[in-house]
Amino acid sequence: MITPDALDSLPFFVYGTLRPGERNHDLFLRGRTDREEPGRFLGAALYEGPGHPYAVEEPGGTVSGELVTASGKSYAGLLAELDRLEEYTPGSPHNLYERVARPVERPDGTTARAWVYLAAPAVATRLRTGGRRIASGDWLERG
Repeated sequence: MITPDALDSLPFFVYGTLRPGERNHDLFLRGRTDREEPGRFLGAALYEGPGHPYAVEEPGGTVSGELVTASGKSYAGLLAELDRLEEYTPGSPHNLYERVARPVERPDGTTARAWVYLAAPAVATRLRTGGRRIASGDWLERG
């Protein structure tokens, strides 16, 4: 079954292991994108997870990353692969992440609507109460 989400070819906002130079970038994105550019997701905080980060919507925060536009021929397969990587299944109560459409800011100040994988509600609650927040909002600067 094709869902409305599958028909809407939004770019992806990546902020962790899918960024250039990180372990999943070449595995999933190399040769499958038309464009990769810096971006910022406003209204979110970044938390450290076991080997990967989680973005959690929080007023006043900013998460740095890349806005990735998949090539047309790669889009459907890439969307499915990223959903598996992020352990996201639409409607599942066991998701670690939720894929949501949110505005992402480009360096020139314009915004693009993009898929962002946010911490699922139960994960976000645990992170807010006992997680380690990455103060810079940038996974590459986590120290």
